[in-house]
Amino acid sequence: MMPQTTSDDARYGELPQPSHDWAYFFDLDGTLVELAEKPWGVHADEELRNRIAALADATQGAVAVITGRPIADIDGLFPDLRLPVAGQHGVERRTFTGDVRRHLFPVEQLDEARQALREIVRRHPALLLEDKGLSLALHYRQAPRLASYAHRVMHRLCDDMGSAFTVQAGKRVVELKPAGRDKGMAIREFMEEQPFAGRRPVFIGDDTTDEHGFEVVNEYGGLSIKVGGGQTLARWQLVNVRAVHAWLAQDTQGTAESPPHRAGAEILTS
Repeated sequence: MMPQTTSDDARYGELPQPSHDWAYFFDLDGTLVELAEKPWGVHADEELRNRIAALADATQGAVAVITGRPIADIDGLFPDLRLPVAGQHGVERRTFTGDVRRHLFPVEQLDEARQALREIVRRHPALLLEDKGLSLALHYRQAPRLASYAHRVMHRLCDDMGSAFTVQAGKRVVELKPAGRDKGMAIREFMEEQPFAGRRPVFIGDDTTDEHGFEVVNEYGGLSIKVGGGQTLARWQLVNVRAVHAWLAQDTQGTAESPPHRAGAEILTS
């Protein structure tokens, strides 16, 4: 899927005011929070946490994070919430009711790649290996000169591992992850469940990894919103993270009580 430039009347056009009847899906880094040099350097301040909590209450819980990060990272950034989350580009997904579903794949092959990447990072300390458990990300934010090397390494590993894995490129990062899952698939699954089903979906993201999500939201007739410039399937664009916060701040209506979350079970899916 190749991103395309949106029409002039939609790009940076005026977005409708947020509605409590919609289903909200958010990428995290570069969308809700500013990018950081290292993955653990991001921060969700109290104002953002309160805004997301209020939106979740007002929409009866129809707010989810769709991210390349593990679910545990989102819980760390929003410790007072237990949001629905699609983590690691949909390889793991926690539903509104708290059930955690993980995509099955040959774990032992990822273990071999993990060891190889640890050795590569030891030889090239400017590179950063982010071990997400179910996927591996090689960051070159601090060494952009090593970009082509990082991509070659990950593609070579992926070729050796076979069709069960794929390479996902992002902003100064390249990731090795199980094949067959992406952010668009995760949004589609949420849209088949309560409290998201039957609502107009909104997805806000900033990276090439979010294009699958924009495509699915467009199919539903929803609001696909890219943060920043460049070619995209999104039908609206906001200039930066501050613009995302400003748009969400327009939501000044009262809130409705969200149904309680229950402890869920882990479910493995093929």
